[in-house]
Amino acid sequence: MYSIWMYISYYIRPLIKWFLRKTTGLCELQRICYGEKHGSVRIKGVENSLNLSRCPQIKLLVNHLNDVCDNQRFTASNEREILEGATRTVLWVKQINPQVHLQFVKSFSRCVEQIWGYRQLMTEVETLRTTSYDADNLDHERKLYELWNNLKPDEVLTSRVSKQWQDIGFQGDDPKTDFRGMGLLGLENLLFFAEEFKGPASHVLSHSLHPHYGYAFAIVGINITSMAWCLLRDGNAKTYFYNTCKSLPNIHHFHQFYCYLFYEFDRFWIECKPKNIMEFSDIRTKFEENIRASLLDPHGVFRINVSVDTV
Repeated sequence: MYSIWMYISYYIRPLIKWFLRKTTGLCELQRICYGEKHGSVRIKGVENSLNLSRCPQIKLLVNHLNDVCDNQRFTASNEREILEGATRTVLWVKQINPQVHLQFVKSFSRCVEQIWGYRQLMTEVETLRTTSYDADNLDHERKLYELWNNLKPDEVLTSRVSKQWQDIGFQGDDPKTDFRGMGLLGLENLLFFAEEFKGPASHVLSHSLHPHYGYAFAIVGINITSMAWCLLRDGNAKTYFYNTCKSLPNIHHFHQFYCYLFYEFDRFWIECKPKNIMEFSDIRTKFEENIRASLLDPHGVFRINVSVDTV
């Protein structure tokens, strides 16, 4: 059935585009940018249109932008040059007068920024994920100590290897062994949550220490990093980033996405009232299903809504 649909789409789509171009005087990209508000729907529409284009110049443009982002060369210093180059190519290929369609130029440029910013973010996140925690790296060690100081500001860590680490949810006396799955990404997410959302992080940590519904804060946090990474990699997180980012998506935005997931997971966990930690896998699966369902809403925006509750 899928192959039949692909066959029909391959031959019918160009005819539909040609007909609409003749009747509206606008190309597909213009119709998307003019017909949808800025956000997930518009950006995904532009992304789909560019990826399905059979025009050789558009294909070259897409491949060029992919290469730039895969090598992390899409930076603040050259962002304007890249966006203007991509826009000029489309204006030329589609024969669009920029003086007449100034709004299209602005809208299309913002879409390109988000589409390839997201792709570059995946590369950046993967680099951190595959960077192993190194106890001989002073920067890694500094971040680990900062995590402790932010979560336990009133308690002095007696030594680098200590049972105290278990108080914030690590499995053993040395946290470095717990970062194997998500590498440095797991640590940086936890640290961002503890530094940028001190209140919510403290709130979640207190729940993790509950005598009946408690869980290992750091271990669960690293597990949520895995969830965030999967959602980013498979494209489901595009709804969040395309609706939230006002500039080039970067690691800061990913950390914020992670913080939302961790905070909401804690709320969901408490609402489920688990009998013991053995229910973690089932509850995590249900939570991820809920998040994926929420991301199907093209207009959805996720924010941490702090509520004070007692359990």
